[in-house]
Amino acid sequence: QVQLVESGGGLVQAGGSLRLSCAASGQAFSRYAMGWFRQALGKEREFVAQISNLGRSTVYADSVKGRFTISRDNAKNTVYLQMNSLKPEDTAVYYCAARYNSGSERPREYNYWGRGTQVTVSS
Repeated sequence: QVQLVESGGGLVQAGGSLRLSCAASGQAFSRYAMGWFRQALGKEREFVAQISNLGRSTVYADSVKGRFTISRDNAKNTVYLQMNSLKPEDTAVYYCAARYNSGSERPREYNYWGRGTQVTVSS
């Protein structure tokens, strides 16, 4: 079992920045690829970014490429999402998720999920 808790969400103006954190507890964190997803009101959950279990590779959705950066610190059992140049369309609940071994862009392929943190970007 892996428990995930997100933090760092909030209200920010367009063009601003936020840094999300996801703290993991339970089984060996370094065995899991980690992903960030988001779900806006009335929309399906969508992929944002993923990072391999040792942090050597990352993948981003086109909509956030160049603005968001995913990273992890396996010594602290934490994954981060640095979000810069935020836009109103980035408004959503952001979730982190863990998938054993390798990452994926498909939400249903992840084994564990946090409860999410709200990010609201005002225009």
